[in-house]
Amino acid sequence: MTRIKTLKSILFQTLIITTTTFVLAEITFRIYHRINPTFIFGDRSYNRWRGKPYGQDFEFKLNSQGFKDVEFTVEKPENTFRILGVGDSFNFGIVPYRYNFLTLLEEKLNQNTKKNSQKGVEIINMGIPGLGPKDYLSLLVNEGLKLEPDMVLLSFYVGNDFLDNQLKAQERRWNRSYVMSFLHSILALSTQYEGQVFNPKNQLKYLDDQPTRTNDSYLNDTKNKSNMFVKDPADDIFAEYFKDAVSDILKIKDICDHQNIELVVLIIPDEVQVDQKLQAQILEMFDADKPDKLDFQLPNRLLHQTFNQAGIDYIDPLKDFKVASAQTRLYKPNDTHWNIAGNQLAAELLETNLSPKITSK
Repeated sequence: MTRIKTLKSILFQTLIITTTTFVLAEITFRIYHRINPTFIFGDRSYNRWRGKPYGQDFEFKLNSQGFKDVEFTVEKPENTFRILGVGDSFNFGIVPYRYNFLTLLEEKLNQNTKKNSQKGVEIINMGIPGLGPKDYLSLLVNEGLKLEPDMVLLSFYVGNDFLDNQLKAQERRWNRSYVMSFLHSILALSTQYEGQVFNPKNQLKYLDDQPTRTNDSYLNDTKNKSNMFVKDPADDIFAEYFKDAVSDILKIKDICDHQNIELVVLIIPDEVQVDQKLQAQILEMFDADKPDKLDFQLPNRLLHQTFNQAGIDYIDPLKDFKVASAQTRLYKPNDTHWNIAGNQLAAELLETNLSPKITSK
C-alpha cells in the first residue's frame, strides 16, 4: 500500500512539473515570437519568415527592412520608374543576391534605358519566404502603396500559391500550441532536409548543385501537390483553392487600378511542369497504367482564362522553361526554387516583356 501511495505521489508530482513546464514554455515561445517572429511558430503575420534587418545572406546583408535588396527611400527618386517585386521565397531567392532574377532584371532594364536616354528603373525586391496570395495583398497595402510604385510585379508560384491560403488556415487550427509547433518544426528539419537550410555567416559559399531535401521527401511532396494537375478529379477541392487564391489577385488588381499602378503577374512554373524526368517519376507514382491522368499545364490555362477576363497582364514562361530545361538544369536539386541558370533565364524573359511597357511610359 505504501508503494502504491508513493507511486501515485511521484506520478502526480511529475504531472504537475510537466504541466508547469509546458505552460511556461508556451508563454515563453509566444513572448519570443511576438518580439522576434520566426517560421517555427504558426501565426497570421506575413512576417513569420521575414529576414532579419541587416541579416546575412551569403556575402550579402539584407537591408533595414529585412528584404534581400539594397536600401531604398520611401520617396521615389526623380526620373525613376519604380517596380515593386512582390512574392515569396522565389523572389527572396535561394541564390546569392547578385544572381537573383530581380537583381539581374534591374540591371538589364537600366542598361536599356541608358541606351535610350530614358528614366532609370528601380526594382524593390519585397520577397518574403512563406507568403501566399492573402499575404501579397497585405504586404502591398501595408508597405507597398506608400512607396508610390509605377508597377507591381507579382510573382505567383504554381507549386504552392494555390494551396497557401488553405494550408495556413489549417495550420492555425492544428498548431495553436507554440510548443507543439516547435517540436513539429524541429522534427521536419531533422528528417527532411540535407545540408544548410539557411545561409548563416559561416556559410558564405553557395552550392548550386547541392540537394536541399532528401529524394523521398521531395518526391512525396511533389506528388501530393500534383493533385492540381489531375484531369477530371472526383472532387472540386482544387477549384475551391483556385477561386480563393485568385480572389486575392483580383483585389490587388482593383487596388492597383484605383492607384493608377500597372500590375503584371509572373506565373512561376513548378519544377514538375518543366522537368520531363521528374514528370515521369510523378506519373509512375500516381498510376503507371494511366500516363494521361495528369495535365501539367492545366492550372496555367485556368489562370490565363481568369486573367484575360479580368484584364490582368501576365507573363507565363512555362514553355520557355520547358525548352531550356532539356539542355540546362534550372532548379536547385530537391529544392523547388530556381538555381543560378533559372534566375538568369527568368530575368531575360522578363526584360523582353517589360522593356516595351517601361519605354512607353
